[in-house]
Amino acid sequence: MKTDGQHDKPEECPLSADTLEEDIARHIRFTMGRDPAKPNRHAAFMGLAFAVRDRLMDRWIRTQRTQYDTLAKRVYFLSLEFLPGRFLMNYLISLKMVDEARRAVEAIGYDLEELEEEEWDAGLGNGGLGRLASCYMDSLACLDFPGYGYGIFYDYGIFHQIVQDGWQREQCDNWVRRGTPWEIRRGEYLIPVQFYGRTEAVTDAAGRTGYRWVGGEVVMAMACDILVPGYGDDFVTNMRLWRAQSSREFDLEEFNQGDYIGAVEAKVQSETISSVLYPSDEVEQGRELRLKQQYFFVAATLSDILRRYKKLDRDFSELPDFVAIQLNDTHPAIAIPELMRLLMDEEGLTWETAWPICEKTFAYTNHTVLPEALETWPVDLIGRLLPRHMDIIFEINRRFLSTLAPIGKTADALLPRVSLIAEGSQQRVRMAHLAIVGSHTVNGVAALHSKILKESLFKDFDTLFPGRLTNVTNGITPRRWLAQANPSLAQLIDDTIGPGWITDLKRLRELEPLADDADFRHRWISVKKKNKKRLSRYILRKIGLGVDPDTLFSVQVKRIHEYKRQLLNVLHVIALYHRIKADPAAPVVPRTVIFAGKAAPAYHQAKRIIKLINSVAAKTNNDPDVQGKLRVLFLPNYCVSQAEKIVPAVDLSEQISTAGLEASGTGNMKMSLNGALTIGTLDGANIEIMEEVGKENIFIFGLTARQVTDLRNNGYNPWSYYENDAELRRVLDSISRGDFSPTDPGLFAPVVESLLHKGDYYMLLADFRAYVKAQEAVGELFLDQQEWTRRSILNTARMGKFSSDRSVMEYAENIWGLKPLPKIE
Repeated sequence: MKTDGQHDKPEECPLSADTLEEDIARHIRFTMGRDPAKPNRHAAFMGLAFAVRDRLMDRWIRTQRTQYDTLAKRVYFLSLEFLPGRFLMNYLISLKMVDEARRAVEAIGYDLEELEEEEWDAGLGNGGLGRLASCYMDSLACLDFPGYGYGIFYDYGIFHQIVQDGWQREQCDNWVRRGTPWEIRRGEYLIPVQFYGRTEAVTDAAGRTGYRWVGGEVVMAMACDILVPGYGDDFVTNMRLWRAQSSREFDLEEFNQGDYIGAVEAKVQSETISSVLYPSDEVEQGRELRLKQQYFFVAATLSDILRRYKKLDRDFSELPDFVAIQLNDTHPAIAIPELMRLLMDEEGLTWETAWPICEKTFAYTNHTVLPEALETWPVDLIGRLLPRHMDIIFEINRRFLSTLAPIGKTADALLPRVSLIAEGSQQRVRMAHLAIVGSHTVNGVAALHSKILKESLFKDFDTLFPGRLTNVTNGITPRRWLAQANPSLAQLIDDTIGPGWITDLKRLRELEPLADDADFRHRWISVKKKNKKRLSRYILRKIGLGVDPDTLFSVQVKRIHEYKRQLLNVLHVIALYHRIKADPAAPVVPRTVIFAGKAAPAYHQAKRIIKLINSVAAKTNNDPDVQGKLRVLFLPNYCVSQAEKIVPAVDLSEQISTAGLEASGTGNMKMSLNGALTIGTLDGANIEIMEEVGKENIFIFGLTARQVTDLRNNGYNPWSYYENDAELRRVLDSISRGDFSPTDPGLFAPVVESLLHKGDYYMLLADFRAYVKAQEAVGELFLDQQEWTRRSILNTARMGKFSSDRSVMEYAENIWGLKPLPKIE
């Protein structure tokens, strides 16, 4: 971890903060072609952005020189998603140029926050996986570790969510339709990526048999870099994202014959590979395109890695000494057979030489314990699209299974469980098994998650490869999720303990004694109130609903999924509504219940839950008996920039997934870091948050992961909870009879049916009463604002463990074998 002394203002480069105003004007005139005396808002934003990028680029060049000069080992972080949010303010904070930028844009008639809103969120990811990847890139740069992120440059990222009549509707999110100043196109880095064709055996001059991949079609991958700066020094690395380009512009013969559409058809089809994040897999073409995307970015990335490695003029046996490749989930797992193909077919290595190199180079992060979420691909599809890779996967599996025989591991039950190939009506490749067998280390992302991997999901592999499965608990970057998202709280902390916490989050512990200081608590309350007012204005602007910032803000913002149990939250809201209606004069703790999140387009039950949330909101918000007591709302199009407005305003963080199913979570970390109190199950990182902040400063309820398993194995009966809990019965009956859908009484029948008639797999009814009691305890504590604030301060003060800097340090020391670069001159 860097010390404060390493973050002194760096020696000024030719592009200093002093010349920022001049550089903005120059870019407005010469890059944007606008009059710098009268720029519109977009031109002003772009002028500032290009001026900032100039400063980053200068530092990036010096960082690259240092990496080559030191022959440092590098990590390559392969992820199908990155979700960095907006870049401008993050860059300014890293460069320590926020005040200079504010003065410079004020000189041309604009407010910095106004220009910040001009930038679209980068549509490069979907949810938690991409947000985590972006946090890790920030920490790699902040800690001066040599490394790069690799992925795809999507033209259309995760869909833009709108809400019509309470239903989610998806629209294209063309986040680059006006261009982005942050993309640096590397047209000289065009890498051919092959698909289809066939495998041929070849014999060399020495009579040895080898193989080559021939025929098929070729798509070109063009490198696009987006810079990632460290904080307060000259270190700048980058994400390298690949765009698909046709290997030919169009068929001239077809064009000359008048077939204008056919002439460009191949080009258009080729370039769809990088067009859309996660095409639908409901149809065969969508499934094939997903696999194409995965191989496309993996093939281009490994070609780039080996190109860079060959500059060192080293033997390939030394590759793991200079290269670490981290597979962020199974999406890049096809990289394992691809590296084997390159080493054997292109570089002439034998299997016996190449395989140990692969194992020592790759590491794999697992992000789910849901068996249905573990990625598999039909053997037929891989064999048609990537014939050579299917051959290699079969051979990996054959050799792996053959190693079990000599050590007595050939039990009939074991082989089918650990095989890379799942048998059945359709053979499928288990990508998680491929990643485990082909990696030297496999990690979960929270202590409970990793325990479940070792004791249940991958128990056989933990036995076969002792020590291979380990844990690295997720973390979040304090630069974005406190310094940038919550500048008022960051300033209060700076004024109190100094700015060193931003690169050493454990220093927040210095706030602990101040939790008992009445004056400090008053200042803390003022910051929270300011943030809640800001969010209230945002809500009013976005959905036209007024909310009272003095109410308890209870927030659940994340992907809509049944295991995350937004529905349990809704059931509690309905119970509160019924209580108010039964006795409107009874005292209550006023609440504003905020939901946000996207449902996968084909996930119909999740979309119906969104509709239920909005229907409950419509009824409660328009009932005179409820005014001032309960407000419910759903914010559409949840994204990073929206999260930056929500997270600082949260009083109560809802982390209520079924125990044992949430791998980790990072929203729980962000909210607690910003002073929210958590209500949650003993799931994912909630357990470690509880251990850090103290049991008395968090509201834990419900079944444990072991109790969930035992109850399910012993015959869980949701009807017993329905029959024995009058309030729960009243809630479910009100949904069933159409109280929240009077024009279509059966609209939410599938929701109730999933709970009562289809087994309530996620055990909402079993946890309902415990959840209600925990919420009652929340209400009682919120009435005592001094005590609530004391616990809020302690939550922030004790969140040092959950910095992504700590996570990346653990990866670097225990998995990658990586050391930071020396200070850049």
